[in-house]
Order: sequence, then structure tokens, then C-alpha cells
Amino acid sequence: MIDVIIIGGGIAGMEAACTLHDFGFEIIILEKDKHLGGHLQNWDTLFPTKRNASEVLDHYVKEVQKRSITVYLNTDVTSVTKQDNGSFEINTSREVVFKCKTVLMTTGYDLFNAERKEEYGYKIYDNVITSADLEKLLQTNKGELRSPSGNPIKSVAFVHCVGSRDEKSGNHYCSNVCCVTGVKQAIKMRQLLPEAQVFNFYMDLRMYGAGFEEMYREAQEVWRVQFIRGRLSEVAETIDKRLQVKAEDTLSARPLRMHVDLLVLLVGMEASKATGDFAQSCNLACAQNRFVETADFHIASNKTNVEGLFTAGCAIAPLSVFDTVNHAKAAALTVKEHLRLNN
Repeated sequence: MIDVIIIGGGIAGMEAACTLHDFGFEIIILEKDKHLGGHLQNWDTLFPTKRNASEVLDHYVKEVQKRSITVYLNTDVTSVTKQDNGSFEINTSREVVFKCKTVLMTTGYDLFNAERKEEYGYKIYDNVITSADLEKLLQTNKGELRSPSGNPIKSVAFVHCVGSRDEKSGNHYCSNVCCVTGVKQAIKMRQLLPEAQVFNFYMDLRMYGAGFEEMYREAQEVWRVQFIRGRLSEVAETIDKRLQVKAEDTLSARPLRMHVDLLVLLVGMEASKATGDFAQSCNLACAQNRFVETADFHIASNKTNVEGLFTAGCAIAPLSVFDTVNHAKAAALTVKEHLRLNN
């Protein structure tokens, strides 16, 4: 019987798999997509160092390959069932049933669907995109960066907290990394388009991590990014495909109206659909925010209410790459201790 089956082949899954393999356990990774890497495949650079995301992704894929860890790609897990003897049975879309001693869920997150915020015009106006769309645009950009409609970009506005801290969308929590993503992307736009004006509309800025506050200061002092406290109330398209945005500057208590060539919505994280599906099949407890509820947030954040079923990474909450990797390392140690005591 397999020691550990890891559901999800993103950075949390790969980090935990490598560590558990080095402890001497037999590991299988089940990944629903055709490649390992999860969302990291779609990012251009990582904060706060602005390192190419592909470097981190390549590192982990090579480490998995070097250890000859068994990976099943294009494999959706349909159910996770705990057996009477304490082991687990995992059913998949391949109609293959896996049996294992423990399960590690690294099912990650889904990006908020910005179409739910109709007032911003995503999928209605060509030049309204999400932060994830912008990352892909930056990945593939080989020449002069232009808007999706093909126009030159002379002004850009970023909108923070799209789908996070929002009663209307049902997501009351902070998605943790949107603020610093907005800062990172704003700097990148000024680097690529030095003549362009760049604005960030925010409720408040949460620069919680090492190097984040320094990036924020760099954005203002070096790159002259303009930060405006206030939410956009309306977006409309002009005849030349520019965007007219209306907002209120809540610091000066005055209304604003401006035209921009590109509007970027900083979308938050939601618990993945896979997490919810597995929760139903194995009676896994989820918190009010739909992420996995851990046994103890401070001292047992990798354990769940189901004995032998563990979790790591963004399955429990929105996390940065840095925090995800460290949480996955901790998960590997927790699984190791469980297997040691129960073998």
C-alpha cells in the first residue's frame, strides 16, 4: 500500500513530495492538469525579489523528476473515502482506484471570477483584464506592450480587492497577496512603459511580508506610481476603446473621473472546487470561508478533523509562494510523524 498520496501537483504538492521521498516514503502525486506547477505556471515574476517564476517552477519539476516520484497527470480525483482499517481509497477520473495509508491535500485555490463584479466590465470591455491576465500578457510579451484592443498604453489603473473583503461576493476575508501583486505589477508597467501613468485604487494597503513595504516605497519614490484610496464606482468604454472610470478619493473626499487605456482587476483567491468536492466525500470540515478548517491553526495547521488526512498550502487559506513552501515542509514533517507512530 502506498504511504502517501498527494492530491495536487502545485508547489505545495511538489515540495511535500520531495521532502517525504527523502524521508524514505513511497509517494504518488495526482494532478488534474496536464503539467505540474499549478498557478505558478501562469505567473511572470514573483514578489518581492521580482524573480522569474519559471525558475522556481523548473526547480521543483526537476526535483520531482530527479527522485523518480510517480506522477499521474490529467487525473481528477472524484472521491476520497476513509476505510474501516484507517487507510484511504481514492477514486479518479481515470477509473483507477488508489489505496494509501495517508492523504495530503494540496488542492490550492481558484481565482475569483471577475465577471461576478459586473460594474467593472470584465469580459464586457476589451481593455478590462485581471491581474492573472496581465501576468500571462507579461509572460508572452516580446515587443511593445499594447492593450488587448491594440492601442498604445498611456495610462493604467489597478483595482484592489476584487472578490476579497467584499460582502457582495460573499468573500469577507483578505486574499493576502493582492496588494503586493498590485505593487509589483505597477512597477513592471512603469518599467516597460516609462511614459505611462499608473494608478492604484485601494481600500487600504496590507504590506505584511518581508520586503513588501520596501516595494511599496519603491513604487512611489522611484517609479512614481500613484496610490488613491477609494473604490471605483463605474467603468464605461469610450468610442476609441479607452475606459472612463469614476471613483472617489476618500482621503480628499472628492469624486474622480479619468480615462485609462487599461484597467487591471486584482482578483483574490477562493477555496478550490476540488477542496469542496473532497470535503463532502470524506467528511472533511471546512471553515466559513470554504477553505479547509485545520485542527489547530497555531500548532496543528496541517492536520484536519479526519485522522490520516493532512493539508498544505492554499487549501487552508490564501498564502504567498514563500508561505506555501514553508507550510508544505511542515506538512511533510507532520505526515512523517503520523506514519512513524502508526506503522
